[in-house]
Amino acid sequence: MLKIKDVDFMDINREFTDEERMVKESVRKFVDERFLPHVEGYYNDRTFPLELVPEMGKLGLLGCNLEGYGCTKMSSIAYGLVQQELEAGDAGLRSFVSVQSSLFMYAVYAFGSEQQKEKWLPKMAAGEGIGCFGLTEPDFGSNPAGMRTRAVKTATGYKLTGSKCWITNGCVADAAVVWAKLDGEIRGFLVEKDTPGFIATEIKRKLSFQASITAELSFDNCEIPAENILPKTKGLKSPLSCLMQARFGVAWGALGAATACFNEATQYTMDRIQFHDEPLAGRQLIQVKLADMFTEITKAQWLTLQVSRLKDRGELRHQHISMIKMNNTEMALDCARKARAMLGGNGISSEFPVMRHLCNTETVVTYEGTTDIHKLTLGREITGIAAF
Repeated sequence: MLKIKDVDFMDINREFTDEERMVKESVRKFVDERFLPHVEGYYNDRTFPLELVPEMGKLGLLGCNLEGYGCTKMSSIAYGLVQQELEAGDAGLRSFVSVQSSLFMYAVYAFGSEQQKEKWLPKMAAGEGIGCFGLTEPDFGSNPAGMRTRAVKTATGYKLTGSKCWITNGCVADAAVVWAKLDGEIRGFLVEKDTPGFIATEIKRKLSFQASITAELSFDNCEIPAENILPKTKGLKSPLSCLMQARFGVAWGALGAATACFNEATQYTMDRIQFHDEPLAGRQLIQVKLADMFTEITKAQWLTLQVSRLKDRGELRHQHISMIKMNNTEMALDCARKARAMLGGNGISSEFPVMRHLCNTETVVTYEGTTDIHKLTLGREITGIAAF
């Protein structure tokens, strides 16, 4: 398995602190040694290595975007580099950490009571518990405001009815943050596993994200105690603020997938001898593709770095996130497609990572805001007219 190497044409590493570079190298070492040697089996067997979760907790990767409660509170750039290196291994690995950190843990951190934070965040940070995030529904993806999941107040708490789909970690989670309408207003609720009326069913017929656990959640008069409502949630802005954190990580992760595909295409075409006993890398059509990939990765790196700086300065806007999520995922998909073509028939073999990244990235351009939705967000920023 080819190890990941930096694409760093314009010395972007110089922009990172010593701590940020150390984070990148430690996560890369973990991915190279503990994940990549087995990723073909995980993907082909449609399994996720749950045994690595405590290891990621010990490395401080879970909730590293948060402060306190056992979390390491890295800079936005360091957090992004974590996501980049994980997705250079596989999007399923990055997605686990992203959902745990930016969706479940962030929701509890931002909107939970002190009791909820103390109960859930330390164990999630240590990898001793797993969380998931239930927003998307079978009939409402890009329009979450249309959700049909409902909460009704009871004498002792709340009763949930409805369903969620495409939920990462759903079947293995100890608790889910579930979004439902209570008296017409969107609120967040903590639903613990084994709660009567709560069923998580694994979605198995996937052609992408096969090294990831994805589920449908259903709630049939699911009764939860009063203390399980996230008290500070109010309206659609609450779940969208969680998604904004996650999309930031998705944009960084796409850089990892693109880099992995570029590395593989470069090495493969250097080693592959064709025609006049020369490497494929010496042909014009190959060099044009490599130059395109090299340039687009470099452009995306600097765009993402600047957005990370805005985030740490408290100047980030959701339109900035839309730009890097849309740009980077489309760029990664294009790199994967080019690399697949350069590997020829071998490009579809699981012996090489390219087709796996290509299939995964087809999902990444869709989830957490499709490319078209993010473009419409930017269109509204430019014109002031909502075209949704």
